[in-house]
Amino acid sequence: MIPDVSQALAWLEKHPQALQGIQRGLERETLRVNADGTLATTGHPPALGSALTHKWITTDFAEALLEFITPVDGDIEHMLTFMRDVHRYTARQLGDERMWPLSMPCYIAPGQDIELAQYGTSNVGRLKTLYREGLKNRYGALMQTISGVHYNFSLPMAFWQAKCGVEDAESGKEAISAGYFRSIRNYYRLAG
Repeated sequence: MIPDVSQALAWLEKHPQALQGIQRGLERETLRVNADGTLATTGHPPALGSALTHKWITTDFAEALLEFITPVDGDIEHMLTFMRDVHRYTARQLGDERMWPLSMPCYIAPGQDIELAQYGTSNVGRLKTLYREGLKNRYGALMQTISGVHYNFSLPMAFWQAKCGVEDAESGKEAISAGYFRSIRNYYRLAG
């Protein structure tokens, strides 16, 4: 076994309480499409609430790119059930439209206009749409319609206290950030 992993596992055996209380969240993006599989050109469905202020259902880059967000949760089953329920609710509100099941976008004709997500006329709403205009100019609209699932997690303060000796999140901010970045580097090193 890789020495770093062996050391980490040995440390975890000595500190089993350090991983109790991990918090997780999911974000899932999906395109709204017509029954024939083409990109929906309708606005964000009013039945889904305001894309600017709804906690769990919003839009990402495009008006047709839905994003579902679960609350932070310590219970995996509850988190997955919440995401399932948001999906079910949304599916019932879409009428003749569907949610595209793949990360790669549906067929989008060359030169087809992809409407940017619209968040209203407030300063915050206009800024969010302007940000998407910048993404479109830098990377192209089609690239921004690729969707995915984001898995977010945070280790409990007990972990950081045992591992790094931090007292609280504010005073241990640098050590905690360094620990997360180290985890990301190790993930890429071991997964690649």
